[in-house]
Amino acid sequence: MPQALSRWSLVAGAWVASVAHARVNDLPGGPAVNQLNFAPPVTKIAEQQHWLHWFMMVICAVIFVLVFGVMFYSILKHRKSVGHKSQELPEPIWVELGWTIVPLLIVIGMALPATKVLVAQKDTTNADITIKTTGMQWKWGYDYIKGEGEGISFVATLDNAHREMSNSGKPEPIDNYLLKVDNPMVVPVGKKIRMITTANDVIHSWMVPAFGVKQDAIPGFVRDTWFRAEKTGDYYGQCAELCGKEHAYMPIHVKVVTTQEYAAWVDGQMKAMAAAADDPSKVWVLDDLVKRGASVYAANCVACHQANGKGAGPIKALDGSAIVTDASHARVTDILLNGAAAGAMPSWKQLSDTEIAAVITYTKNNWSNQTGQLVQPADVVAARK
Repeated sequence: MPQALSRWSLVAGAWVASVAHARVNDLPGGPAVNQLNFAPPVTKIAEQQHWLHWFMMVICAVIFVLVFGVMFYSILKHRKSVGHKSQELPEPIWVELGWTIVPLLIVIGMALPATKVLVAQKDTTNADITIKTTGMQWKWGYDYIKGEGEGISFVATLDNAHREMSNSGKPEPIDNYLLKVDNPMVVPVGKKIRMITTANDVIHSWMVPAFGVKQDAIPGFVRDTWFRAEKTGDYYGQCAELCGKEHAYMPIHVKVVTTQEYAAWVDGQMKAMAAAADDPSKVWVLDDLVKRGASVYAANCVACHQANGKGAGPIKALDGSAIVTDASHARVTDILLNGAAAGAMPSWKQLSDTEIAAVITYTKNNWSNQTGQLVQPADVVAARK
């Protein structure tokens, strides 16, 4: 009996340890477990928003207690069952003035600090760095258009491992679930960052709670906001506008680094962009273009169409697809440039001409699609016109 108890206690201990090990923890710069309040602020604007929130809450709570306190006291102490009788009371001018002037003063007292914070939120002047972010179904494009890093451009997409966990229906309990991206936005600490937002398909919204920033990205319009992070670290957000079936897979990751680390990052990005620059007039051979297409497919397409090209559910299979294997490249090129199925297949026009040509060639020569067909970047250039 003692041996059995000992064995069961070991099993129970191992189970408790495994549960504790698998527990999700607070994510610094992101959501916390059982979080009730706002995210810890790392900008002055976010701090002011927090103060304003509690200021308004206290005023509303005091009004609630006073009004309902008087009301319930009156109901209990002056009810008919204890002998009170209703009567008409005169309405002196001071009562009329009181319930007009007092609420007016309360509203003014609430409006003044709120207006101050709102005006500060919209003051995007004298920015050190200007970044344009473009919402797309379902990723974010970043273009550094002014200040240190000018010319850097990249797309941030949900990490494929997280998408696969979500597709499995049994995701691992990790702290940054559905918040990890392949290319986080990087900014220096203590610098004023102006964010210009727009979109190329539907309305999105760029939101990072720790910065106190939420700005809609609307097709055909340019909006702006700003932040100045006071602490280095990783900060997370998500698209805050319902933008389609992949809305949950559109995270935001901002890395705030020191000025020295930012300068090194800029230098590395510039070198990488120069190395990756493609000449759309270059004529590729099949093997090289298929190899290039494999990396493009892995970074952008595998989450939906699967590594085996079979798709899943409503996602069309590429293996054996008549559109993919067609000797004419016009239809598949048009789908990649403009999307299809009412946005279920998003546009990928943000990819370069070489990347689009490479991924089409890869799908035409992978799995059972051994067509031997090749699409050159020049073909994509012509299709864009």
